[in-house]
Amino acid sequence: MRIFIAGGSGAVGSRLVPMLVAAGHEVTGTARTDEGIGRIRAAGGRGVVMDGTDDASIRRAVLDARPEVLVHQLTSLSGRFDFKRFDETFAVTNRLRTRGTDALIAAAQEAGTGRIVVQSYTGWTNEHSGARVKTETDPIDPSPVPAARNTLAAIAHAERATVAAGGLALRFGNFYGPGQSLGEGGEMLESVRRRQVPIVGDGAGVWSFCHIDDAAAATFAAVERGAAGVYNIVDDEPAEVAEWMPVLSRAVGAKPPMHAPAWIARLLIGDFGVSWMTTARGSSNAKAKAELGWQPRYASWRDGFEDGLGAS
Repeated sequence: MRIFIAGGSGAVGSRLVPMLVAAGHEVTGTARTDEGIGRIRAAGGRGVVMDGTDDASIRRAVLDARPEVLVHQLTSLSGRFDFKRFDETFAVTNRLRTRGTDALIAAAQEAGTGRIVVQSYTGWTNEHSGARVKTETDPIDPSPVPAARNTLAAIAHAERATVAAGGLALRFGNFYGPGQSLGEGGEMLESVRRRQVPIVGDGAGVWSFCHIDDAAAATFAAVERGAAGVYNIVDDEPAEVAEWMPVLSRAVGAKPPMHAPAWIARLLIGDFGVSWMTTARGSSNAKAKAELGWQPRYASWRDGFEDGLGAS
């Protein structure tokens, strides 16, 4: 098939391009720089420069490729998060998830594209009450912390637009692995190594993880199969912060994490950071496994933290 990957040089896209090429597909990937184009070409794809914040640039790139499948993996994240100003950190990514998604879908429909796959997210976006682990039928958080309202609204928009267009929205869990903030050399991992990431309060917030290679494998599966809808792409073991943080610390040779009362942590990471650490809910991957035929290579973050943080 002819496959168009918006964000072909990004975290997921750079892994997805060679997988699709190896399977015999004709892949066009977009990037913003010559370096990114070079990585796409080196992987066997056709690289094109595209500005994901410009509707005309998107339309030109998609119509030129005339893809049978369009994959939206555009984000603009540096790995550095200001939890007290979360929406500001995600401002460009939010635009890519709203206006960028709309422009990509419109161009795909004009080009006659039959299948659309869009990146989304699951984690703190779940409602922070009720069941410990949520499915795709559970509502997203109806009362998000003010600092993250715009980001949650952008995620919800991308999902609604995708499903309305007959596409698949893949809700990835918290990424870890090579090239990620939670990966060898990444900012969060180094902070854990230096004991700068404490367990906040009781550490009861439930997190769902996804190795970056498993995210690419799930996207590959969604390119070829699965009905329109939303899919959680996470591992098999949602876990409380108080459970996974000490395991991560041991895996990177650090001392056990410190503990911080919520009222102190709130001064540093705001209400959003505290809620993520103490009241977040995890996500189930049962639907993706059943309908996409996908199985995570790292079924648990326990194994992934031991041997999946470094180079693939």
